[in-house]
Amino acid sequence: MRRDIQLNERAFSSKEVAEEVGIATPTVRKYGQILERNGYEFLKDGDRRIFVQSDIVALVALRDTDKPLDDTAKDLVSQQKERLEASNETQIAIPDTYENLPHDPNQLNEALMFLVNELAATREMNVQLTNDMSELKTKVSRLQQDHHVISSSIGNSAQRTNAKIDQLTDQLTEQQNTHYETLLEQEKQKSELLQKEIQNMRDEQKKEWNSQNEFNKRLEVTIQKRSEKWRGLFSIFKK
Repeated sequence: MRRDIQLNERAFSSKEVAEEVGIATPTVRKYGQILERNGYEFLKDGDRRIFVQSDIVALVALRDTDKPLDDTAKDLVSQQKERLEASNETQIAIPDTYENLPHDPNQLNEALMFLVNELAATREMNVQLTNDMSELKTKVSRLQQDHHVISSSIGNSAQRTNAKIDQLTDQLTEQQNTHYETLLEQEKQKSELLQKEIQNMRDEQKKEWNSQNEFNKRLEVTIQKRSEKWRGLFSIFKK
């Protein structure tokens, strides 16, 4: 377990480390995996790594190394182990009995002030976290509302588009039907006119035939009369 963390030492997220070191966030995760694979220890909140200043120094070393990353990671792990061992040797044990508490009022006041400051800092951090969570919830709620508005707008737009398409289809169908009926009526009128013309031609032809028949009959009668007249003359000459 790590013992090299200083009191009130700042903790960094992966995104903050990426900005601090000047590398991409996926590269931060990649370097972290390489270090852990070789035995490096990170502070963790569940599966999420929490970086401190010494971790940033290690990431910079990986970024700037000319050696294979695993070789550099092993060197960094060795350095961390030495630092942890030195920290364990110089660690001050926390008093656990009343007899071990300092009896000097000044020392006691200093210890109490330290605890008060730590408690105030913790409360301030909790307030900040609460505000951040509240702001995050507000943003999430706004995003959900925006998503709902966008979805509703898209749905309404699609409905209006479909309705417009249906309307245009109906209008087109109606226009086609009207055009078809108009053409049909025109063809019907043309057919009636053609039938009248044919009937007129038939009537004219019939009149012509009748007139020709009458002429033929008159001609036949005339010829027959002349034949009879000529036969009478011939019979006179024969006598």
